[in-house]
Amino acid sequence: MDFRTIIQIPRSDIPVTHSSRILLLGSCFSAHMGHQLLQHKFRVDMNPFGILYNPFSISRAISRLLKAVPFSETDLVYHNGLYHSLMHHGEFSDANMQKCLQKIDDRFEYAAGEIRRITHFFITFGTARAYRWGESGDIVGNCHQIPADRFIPVRLSVEEIVEEWSAVIASVKKETPHVRFLFTVSPVRHWKDGAHENQLNKSILHLAIDALQQYFPDEVRYFPAYELMMDELRDYRFYGNDMMHPSSLATAYIWERFSETFFPEETRSINAEWTQIRSGLDHRPLHPESASFSAFKAALSHKLEVFAARYPEISCEEERNLLQSK
Repeated sequence: MDFRTIIQIPRSDIPVTHSSRILLLGSCFSAHMGHQLLQHKFRVDMNPFGILYNPFSISRAISRLLKAVPFSETDLVYHNGLYHSLMHHGEFSDANMQKCLQKIDDRFEYAAGEIRRITHFFITFGTARAYRWGESGDIVGNCHQIPADRFIPVRLSVEEIVEEWSAVIASVKKETPHVRFLFTVSPVRHWKDGAHENQLNKSILHLAIDALQQYFPDEVRYFPAYELMMDELRDYRFYGNDMMHPSSLATAYIWERFSETFFPEETRSINAEWTQIRSGLDHRPLHPESASFSAFKAALSHKLEVFAARYPEISCEEERNLLQSK
């Protein structure tokens, strides 16, 4: 007897392999998936603007990267002793304007240089609730605790999101014809505006993604992370202490289902092989000068070199350096 409903997810016809180049953009859930991909040695660029929640902020980040228009001091606002970019997460803010711009430019320059090489965009929509900056009307990525009266709250419509993203997908396709978009809706509940508003916002996101799949049947796919959390894992033991974010166990399960959906058999085999090597690299010896640990290091080094030779598309330089420093 099974006491839960299992979501059937068909194997995707858009495979993700270690040769793929992946750009993840969106909410903190995209960061969770991005860290898993990085741990398994995929080629990943993750949230070059920091965490973004609404579809317009994510789409405009992509548009800015395509145009490669750098940021300047005119893009910053000063509040509470810090310089902020309204397109970026607070991790880029700084008390020094030049340091703020440098943090922004470091990530932006790399992402803009790579965007035409991206094969898979992994996009996580968090909420249809957004805020317009009162001075320009532009939708912001983060309010940075600036007083609320300087913003205009809006709820994005299905039609607005579809129109915006249709243009973005068409622009990216023009530059990279074989690019693919993997969308998901964040399983994190946005509780600030209440339970009903959260449900309305999530519903808008689902409808918008469904429409984009119909407009771009070859390029767009949906992964049901939200449904996995709400239906398969509908128990508070799968949430963190705030009762809003998925726990590490829930994230691991969603990653497992993601792997089954998008990774070919060979890719999953590589992941399993790499997990064993990474486990050895994470090992902290009680007696690092012992003969037994020297033998362990030598065996692990051999495994690493065999792995690197078998899969030349996967860089193992960082792990070689780590092993030498042990």
